[in-house]
Amino acid sequence: MIREIIVVEGKDDTVAIKRAVDADTIETNGSAIGNDVLKRIALANERRGIIIFTDPDHAGERIRKIVARHAPGCKHAFLPQEKAMYKGDIGIENASPEAIRAALSELRTESVDEAGEISWEDLMDAGLIVHPDASNRRLVMGKLLGIGYANGKQFYKRCTSFRISKAEFTEAYRQMEKELEG
Repeated sequence: MIREIIVVEGKDDTVAIKRAVDADTIETNGSAIGNDVLKRIALANERRGIIIFTDPDHAGERIRKIVARHAPGCKHAFLPQEKAMYKGDIGIENASPEAIRAALSELRTESVDEAGEISWEDLMDAGLIVHPDASNRRLVMGKLLGIGYANGKQFYKRCTSFRISKAEFTEAYRQMEKELEG
């Protein structure tokens, strides 16, 4: 049983989560999240904590940001796109129970009050911004760090808010370089 309540986008996501783990969920019903749902999420975060587990696509990221604003200090689970794909459709509902359990075993907790160790210059030096292949490099690095794909500004914010250490970043950078070479 997972103590926290998992915030997902819809009913199909809830079904997929319950196939993988014993957990309670709150469904946002897509990106038009109502105030009543946001209030339930805030209360759940206060009482049990929440895990935001949205689809690895643009709409899922938008929902993640909205929910995170209403639930400071919440946890995040990220699923790589290739683990959530079925016949061109991206979603948590398409993931295997093993992939869902793996994502839930690598949670990241968002920090709202501490500065991270990673600087904007670190992202530049790693070719994650202002680089011809920056988008692909962030995709690989996001998987290795367990923080998902994001644009440059959001990637920096995630490194900071999830307190990615210099050691974690450096190790992921080394792995990324190996993957991109081969």
